[in-house]
Amino acid sequence: MNVIKSTFLKDTLIKLKQHPKYETIISWGKLISITGSAQILIQALGFASGILVIRLLPVEEYALYTLANTMLGTMTILADGGISTGIMSQGAKVWQDKEKLGAVLATGLYLRRKFAVGSLLVATPVLMYLLLHNNASWLTTLLIVGALIPAFFAALSDSLLEIVPKLHQDIVSLQKNQVSVGIVRFLFLGLTMFIFPWAFIALLANGIPRVIGNVKLRKIADKFADKTQKSDPAVEKEVMQIVKKILPGAIYFCISGQITIWLISVFGNTTAVAQLGALGRLAVLLNIVSVLINTLIVPRFARLAPKRNDLLKKVLYTICLILLLSGILLLLVAIFPEQILMVLGKSYKGLSYEMILSVLIGCVNLGISIFISFSSSRGWVINPILTMVFNIFGTVFPLFFVDVSTINGVLMLSLFSSLWGLVIYGTFTFLKIFKLDN
Repeated sequence: MNVIKSTFLKDTLIKLKQHPKYETIISWGKLISITGSAQILIQALGFASGILVIRLLPVEEYALYTLANTMLGTMTILADGGISTGIMSQGAKVWQDKEKLGAVLATGLYLRRKFAVGSLLVATPVLMYLLLHNNASWLTTLLIVGALIPAFFAALSDSLLEIVPKLHQDIVSLQKNQVSVGIVRFLFLGLTMFIFPWAFIALLANGIPRVIGNVKLRKIADKFADKTQKSDPAVEKEVMQIVKKILPGAIYFCISGQITIWLISVFGNTTAVAQLGALGRLAVLLNIVSVLINTLIVPRFARLAPKRNDLLKKVLYTICLILLLSGILLLLVAIFPEQILMVLGKSYKGLSYEMILSVLIGCVNLGISIFISFSSSRGWVINPILTMVFNIFGTVFPLFFVDVSTINGVLMLSLFSSLWGLVIYGTFTFLKIFKLDN
């Protein structure tokens, strides 16, 4: 009997190895296991760092920290303006040519530096106003603005440098660097927050490890892209065509994406700002899914031939994955709200309903970001005028029905805007795919 079972297992294994998709399945299994395990560690470190900041900073300081981090996101979006989308699209065409890929990367870094100046000029006065409005002193305001600089300059290049190893699927090197940045950030926060519980110290502890990781990321990119190459005018022209389409929408997203924090900081109070920022940390768990998709699936999607069925399958499989994982996360939050809120600390208890709303918004925004990533990686961009018209409606319309001075009101505003965006970008992506031939 044992001999029969052994023979059966051997025959089955041989048949599996002979299957035409066996090597593909094994390859994907290795990639997902490596990337997934690394991302779990990275996001766990990021989550732990965030919780450390929430629990150790006084509510007033955490409100200022939230405002500064929100503005950092705005500054980064403005400094990009669609450049990374253009570089991914152009890099996917020449990813096997080290010199040409180096020229594409050099072009992106050159354009990003130019856009950074405008970003700083626009965002810095707004941040200073919001900080001062929320009872920060002039000294504290200047220290916070200065503390953002390291993270901002690191953000100027890391998203572009990451494109190179992603296109070559050098996932291990990329993940090692991200893990090391996460560890150093956690150690910095642990060593400083107990002694100096101030917002600007927390920002520095977040920013300095990113600068260190950025240096290592440059070395990783140099393996596949010739760093001696200069900016290519032809590539710049192609990238700027994409930027012109994306930039108006990016400017709008700088407003709509951060409007909940801005509204509550102007019409609400410091405590509400801190609560909204703290709840947003829970949705960071979705970053694991986002990074996995953007690291493993989107670059391969960008390299696929323009065939409808192939592209459609990739998108549908990804949507199913997002729905499954989002459903599990929402179920856990709904069943154990008080236990999860205990992680944030006693200053944030009693926010069960708000927490569910916040996580739901995070799930919807994940869907939007994936649709945008798929579309932009193929060079598909919605007409910027239509984008702004649609999105302004999605933001302005609910203002007539919600109270933006309360945390519930701004969360409902954000949820409506996110759902509206999901419909727009999902529809656009599918329309572009259905126009292709099989």
